[in-house]
Amino acid sequence: MKKKSVCCLIALMTFCGLIAQDNIIDRVEWVVGDKAILRSEIEEAVQMWMANDMKFNGDPYCVVGEELAVQQLFLHQAELDSVEVNESMVIQEVDSRIERILHRIGSKEKMEEYFNMSSSQIRERYFETVRNEYMMSDVRRSIAGEIKVSPALVRRYYNSLPQDSIPYVQSKVELQIITLVPELDVEEVERVKSELREYTERINSGETAFSTLALFYSEDPGSARHGGELDFTSRSSFDPAFANVAFNLTDPNKVSKIVESEYGFHIIQLIEKRGDMVKVRHILRKPRVSNDNIKAMLVKLDTIANDIRNDTISFEAAAQLISDDKETRNNHGIMYNRNTASSHFELQELPVDVARVVDKMQVGEVSSPFTMRQQNGKLVCAIVKLKSKIDGHKANLKDDYETLKDLYTAKMSEQKVAEWIRNKQKTTYVRINMDNRDCNFKYDGWIFYEDK
Repeated sequence: MKKKSVCCLIALMTFCGLIAQDNIIDRVEWVVGDKAILRSEIEEAVQMWMANDMKFNGDPYCVVGEELAVQQLFLHQAELDSVEVNESMVIQEVDSRIERILHRIGSKEKMEEYFNMSSSQIRERYFETVRNEYMMSDVRRSIAGEIKVSPALVRRYYNSLPQDSIPYVQSKVELQIITLVPELDVEEVERVKSELREYTERINSGETAFSTLALFYSEDPGSARHGGELDFTSRSSFDPAFANVAFNLTDPNKVSKIVESEYGFHIIQLIEKRGDMVKVRHILRKPRVSNDNIKAMLVKLDTIANDIRNDTISFEAAAQLISDDKETRNNHGIMYNRNTASSHFELQELPVDVARVVDKMQVGEVSSPFTMRQQNGKLVCAIVKLKSKIDGHKANLKDDYETLKDLYTAKMSEQKVAEWIRNKQKTTYVRINMDNRDCNFKYDGWIFYEDK
C-alpha cells in the first residue's frame, strides 16, 4: 500500500501543472501556509491520473486536492530542515523519465505537443518535480525515523491480518548466468570506422550537415530522429568513454575523433555547454556480429553446459573463469535484482529472453545456450541455471519473513507520518474552499474557512 501511495503522489507531482487548460476558470481551492492550490492544478492532475489508469479512492477532486496539500506540508518541512538533494542524482532521474516519455510517445515533437511546451521547459519542470520528490522522501524518512522490528512484532502483525488481507507472493526464481560476447571480425569493425570517417569528411567539407547524417544513419533511435541531438546531460549519465570526449569538446564546428563505447562507435559534435552539463549530437554505428561467430560461441557454451551437467566443473567456477558478465562473474554467476536489492526475481522482472528460457526449467537444471540482448543493445550468448524457485503462495512467516517485515515496517512508518500530518494540521494555516466540505478526506482535521 505504501508503494502505491507514493507512486500516486509522484505521478501527481510529475504531471501537475504541465498541461495548460484554457477552458478552466481558476479559483483557489486550498491554501497551505503561503501556497495556494488552484482549481486548474487539481483539474490537470486528475486528468493525468485518469490518463495513467490510476484509481481514485473517492471523489477525484477531493483525493487529488488533499494529496497536493500534503505535498506542501512535506515541502514546507523540507525548507525548515534545510534539506539538500544530490543534483546529479536528480539529473539522472530526469534523464530517465524523459527517455521513458520519448519511448512511449514516439518523438520529441509529439512530446512537446502533448505537454504544450518546449523540451527544455519540460526538462526544467521535471527537474523541479524530481527535486521536490527527493526532498519529500527525505522528510518522510526523517519523520518515520528508525522502526524497531523483531520476529515477535512481525509475528503479531501477521497474526492480526484477516485472511483476505494476507498478501499473495508471486513466484520467484534465483538464477545463475554465464554470458559470452561473440567476437567481432576485424573487417566489420573497420567497415564501421570507415563509415564514420566518411561522415566526418562530409561534415567538415560542408557537403552534409551532421544532423542530416545522424537522421539517416545513426543507430541510436532515440536521438537519430532529432538529428542525433541529446539534451543537456551530466557526465555521470554518459558512458565513461563517450563522456571523456564529449566534455572535452570546445568547438561546435569540429567533429570528434571516433569513440568506442559499450554501445558501439560514435562521432560527436558539441552544441552547447552549460555548467556541468553538455548538449551534443552524435552518430552511433554498431558493428554486426557474423552468424558464424554467434554459432561458434553457442557451441562453446553448449560444451561448457555439458561439462557442468557432468560435474566436470561447477557453474560457479565456470562463471568466474569465462563469463563476460562483469556484474555476476565474481558473484558465482548469481543475477542481482536491483529493484529489490536481492537475488530473487519475478518472471516479469527478468529480461524477456531469459524469462522465456527459465519459464520451463526445473530447479538445478542448466539451460541450452541461447542469445539475448543486453540493455545496451549488444547481442550476447548465454546459459542459465535455475538455482531456486519459490512458487506463488499466500505469505507465511516461514518462507516470507523478509516480505512481512517490510510490510510491517511500511505500516509503522505510515502511522508515524499520518500522526505527523495530523499534528501539522493543527499548527499550519490551511484554508479550504467550502465547496469541498462534503469530501471524505483521508486525514481528518482539515479546517474549512468560508468567505464572508
